[in-house]
Amino acid sequence: MQHTSEQYDQVIKTCRDLFEKKMTDYGSAWRILRLPSLTDQIFIKAQRIRGLQENAVRKVDEGERSEFIGIINYSIMALIQLELGVVDQPDLSTEKAIALFDKHTRETKMLMENKNHDYGEAWRDMRVSSLTDLILQKLLRVKQIEDNKGKTLVSEGIDANYQDMVNYAVFAMIHLNENTKTSKAFS
Repeated sequence: MQHTSEQYDQVIKTCRDLFEKKMTDYGSAWRILRLPSLTDQIFIKAQRIRGLQENAVRKVDEGERSEFIGIINYSIMALIQLELGVVDQPDLSTEKAIALFDKHTRETKMLMENKNHDYGEAWRDMRVSSLTDLILQKLLRVKQIEDNKGKTLVSEGIDANYQDMVNYAVFAMIHLNENTKTSKAFS
């Protein structure tokens, strides 16, 4: 599991670096987004990944990786919005936003480590397409919870679903990174 932890950290570092650069470019304009808007952004990215996995022809020269990074970053933004609430004007400095990003990725990684221990790294035997489907399933669950005004009878809350989406996207990125290394070794 140590290898998983290191791979996880590397994926999160890539996502964090992009998040920080976008904070520098755009500030915290994303703080005005309501949770359903963030959910829809994640949904669009997951649908695009599924399309890329199913379609032989690509009209935009971007792959799955950038979309999985988007899923991770938007999910972390959603967790921050859950914690702080939505605002009418951008209100976070880059430093504060990065600190919150780090806090939520730490908590999400701890969840992954606990589940990974219990499930015995079962995700390693899964396909990237299955991880994509699980993300889409989580998104549909979140949309239903949002439509129910956040009320659930027996289900985990929205935060746990966003955390699961982060973890599934990280697992997909690890698989994609490993597949790239394997294909380079055979070329």
